[in-house]
Amino acid sequence: MWTRRRMLTATATASVAPMVSAAGWSRPGRRNDIADALRALPGVRLIEERTGAEPGYRFFVLGMRQRVDHTDASAGTFEQRVTLLHRSADRPMVLFTTGYQAVLTPRRAEPTVLLDANQLLLEHRYFGTSRPPAPDYTHLTIRQAAEDHHHIVRVFRALYRGAWISAGGSKGGMASIYHRRFHPDDVDGTVAYGAPNNVDDRDDSAFVRFLDNVGSPQVREAVRAAQRRILLRRTEMVARYEAWATASGGTFRIIGSADKALEIAVLRASFMYWQDAEPADHAAIPGPAATSDELYAWLDRTAGLSLYADATARNYIPYWYQLGTQLGYISVPTSHLTGLLRYRDPIQPRSFVPRDIPLRFDPDAMPDIDHWVRRRGSRLLFVNGTLDPSVAEPFRPGGPDSRVLWVPGGNHHVTIGGLSAADRAEAEAEGMLARWTADS
Repeated sequence: MWTRRRMLTATATASVAPMVSAAGWSRPGRRNDIADALRALPGVRLIEERTGAEPGYRFFVLGMRQRVDHTDASAGTFEQRVTLLHRSADRPMVLFTTGYQAVLTPRRAEPTVLLDANQLLLEHRYFGTSRPPAPDYTHLTIRQAAEDHHHIVRVFRALYRGAWISAGGSKGGMASIYHRRFHPDDVDGTVAYGAPNNVDDRDDSAFVRFLDNVGSPQVREAVRAAQRRILLRRTEMVARYEAWATASGGTFRIIGSADKALEIAVLRASFMYWQDAEPADHAAIPGPAATSDELYAWLDRTAGLSLYADATARNYIPYWYQLGTQLGYISVPTSHLTGLLRYRDPIQPRSFVPRDIPLRFDPDAMPDIDHWVRRRGSRLLFVNGTLDPSVAEPFRPGGPDSRVLWVPGGNHHVTIGGLSAADRAEAEAEGMLARWTADS
């Protein structure tokens, strides 16, 4: 008996197969076989084939025609950027996304390496070049992005008929889970690395508690003391920031001023430090004798000062829009900065989204996702780091063949390879990835 997944494969193949067969892509000895097959797929534009892929792979940059609104064809279309690492039609496919703009260089994600698989990397709608002609952001939703993923699966299954695994890190992991919520049978399993799960945006206490207890008391205090020293030298620090902006042609029209941008960077520093830090970074936290140069350089390394100037901030308006309308954002401890803060809730999404773009928060979006993961989500693997504040509220899958595995001492950039030997075996060669791909 066919599973629903195999029925979906058959449906997609039936609608596209005649065009693919005409391209003759499986004919041996033809250099352009896969290229011809890609050109024959409906709605797909082969932009270019690039060099640099690892031996045995070919690398293509593609455009995929998507509806702006998957419920209303009259809303028009846009082209979503997609890259393909083609290994072989009889190998599995890994559907990967960062949740942001696409990386246009050939790089295999960890599941792609483990499975010796093909890889489709999707650029998230409204990021990079994947933008509607006149974006008003109202179609930048969890469901619309899930439909983008679904459409790509349906089209590309005509070429890749074996096992499919979806994967992503951080916001990309979130997007992969959201896709499964609405189309659970599109793929055989999902690996989400460091994927946050802010179920109730009105209650961010989990993030505050996490940052109050993460790591050692000595390192936590060192980070907080550095934050405080920077704000005690606010005038000097802002002057340096403004001088950098002037020299680089930067402005702060979105956030409002270099002063506010500096305060945001300081507030986010604790979260971002623990998200990215390695043990070697602890000794580099500036201490009581640190110069202003050292404090400023540490803040820049930790919180990325260029992120808050318009040239970069403009590219991440879609990210903050999603946080401000559905995904929610965090809170951080501030008691150690009493008397040094000037702005009300400056790290909330509104600070990063121009005022002419409405932000109306949907309080039901994330509880819906969380409920599905807890009650019905199957074949889900969450890989988290024990020192990563992003997963202070982790997903907790309750469906069959799903796990949360923790990398001891891991930050936001965890891998299956960083797991204990037993957990690594459960995830890959002897476990979940093997089970998920065995039947296809």
